[in-house]
Amino acid sequence: MESEHKIQNDIRVGLTEHGCLVFRANVGKVRMADGRWFDTGLPKGFSDLFGFRPDGRIFFIEVKNKTGRLRPEQEKFLERMRQNGALAGVARSVNDAMDIIRWHTQ
Repeated sequence: MESEHKIQNDIRVGLTEHGCLVFRANVGKVRMADGRWFDTGLPKGFSDLFGFRPDGRIFFIEVKNKTGRLRPEQEKFLERMRQNGALAGVARSVNDAMDIIRWHTQ
């Protein structure tokens, strides 16, 4: 089974080849070497990838492998983005990601 990391990288390359600007987001807190905590500042559930189509439309993509499931906060985040006019969904492949940005154009 392909790892989410590989799927994510494949999606980044695929979307970039189609003219999209794609960013990878890291969410959460990390303990620094000096013992302090670093918080990314992004909300819980923020998608793995986000960016813009060539026409400027923003998208959010949560990447999962074949068996991966969304956590409740990821579901809520995607729904909130859709409610605000963004393209948003779950991708398990480059084709899934292309479907999210290509077909949801309303």
